[in-house]
Amino acid sequence: MKPEDIIKKEKTSWHRLLARLLELLLSPLKIEVHPDLSVMTNPPEVDILLLRRQSPNWTDAQRAFLPDGIRDSKASDILIEFKYTESFNKKALQQALGYDFFYKQAKKLADKEVQTVILSAQTPQARTLERFGYSKTEQAGVYRSNNEVCDGILLLSVNDLSKEPHNVWIKCFASKKKVKEQAVQQLKSLDMISITEEVTWLIGGLKKIWSILSKGGSKMKMTFTPEEVTEFGRDLGDVWLARLNPSERLAGLTPQERVAGLKPSERVAGLKPSEMLASLKPAEIEDYLKQLKKQAH
Repeated sequence: MKPEDIIKKEKTSWHRLLARLLELLLSPLKIEVHPDLSVMTNPPEVDILLLRRQSPNWTDAQRAFLPDGIRDSKASDILIEFKYTESFNKKALQQALGYDFFYKQAKKLADKEVQTVILSAQTPQARTLERFGYSKTEQAGVYRSNNEVCDGILLLSVNDLSKEPHNVWIKCFASKKKVKEQAVQQLKSLDMISITEEVTWLIGGLKKIWSILSKGGSKMKMTFTPEEVTEFGRDLGDVWLARLNPSERLAGLTPQERVAGLKPSERVAGLKPSEMLASLKPAEIEDYLKQLKKQAH
């Protein structure tokens, strides 16, 4: 799939791309991820809902993928209003307050059971923060309000979150190009054994989309579904692999990873008898020869 094949004259639902990434990361860890969730009958929809149902607190494995502010919350239900192209403003706060109130009312949940978060890709303006009583906490990029109306709404500035590994996934959606690029580079250095190929494809697709936007595409109205971005990233990966020679493809793999899935006969194909026996001790060779003699009789 070419980039121009997935560019359409509509508005991108960036929260759906973030929701898909969170779903891939958190679903295996028993955290439910629901994009575009209705908070009441015939209501507006909150961008993302994270649900913790099987443990009283976030586990260490879950916290490894949750950003500051959210990973520290005791709440089991996390409502996320994601602002990618819009700044933190009065409207965003009103939306979050509405979702927070009606969700708790509809689900009959107490304040402590729900944490509503405004996740802002843009850095909030100082005068807006002051207007609604928000100030920095000890954690970079995490803001709380001393206004009794807004004090239940957590504000996260993606550009300003720390470089800790648990923040890197969210920082891939930062508005600042440098922050976003650093996050993507940091992902390459993390040992994420449990991460699926689809996460790699999704990140790869997002990198290409961001490249298009930085070269003038930002002036266009565009829409990308999570499925399209993932497919795009997978296609890019296939093209990249096709250009590598065998030694480049195998670089970085352990001997066990290189031969995984091969039959015994395939593993020793092309080897001389002396080469096949080189790693065996004389006693092991003698035992094997004895077994062969027994089988022959």
